[in-house]
Amino acid sequence: QVQLVESGGDLVQAGGSLRLSCAASGSTSSINIMGWYRQAPGKQRDLVAEVARRGTTNYADTVKGRFTISRDNAKNTVYLQMNSLKPEDTAVYSCYARTVYPNHDYWGQGTQVTVSS
Repeated sequence: QVQLVESGGDLVQAGGSLRLSCAASGSTSSINIMGWYRQAPGKQRDLVAEVARRGTTNYADTVKGRFTISRDNAKNTVYLQMNSLKPEDTAVYSCYARTVYPNHDYWGQGTQVTVSS
């Protein structure tokens, strides 16, 4: 079992920045990929960014050049630095962790990011 606790969501003006954090606990040695999804009201949940244990990253096209995902394996924590925020970035951001054995996705409770225009 893996538990995830997110923090950092807030209300920010367009053009501003936020940093989300997600700390994992439990069976953390089995975690390969950690990342973030987001879901806006009335829309599907979409991948924002993810990072593998070895550091390989993947970003949604909509956030490339603005968001940076990083990971501290010693602290079992993943970060999402969000710059140049836009109103369309408003969503609930959820952290996830994918374990190898067993192959399973664990989810955090979500944190609200609201960008005002």
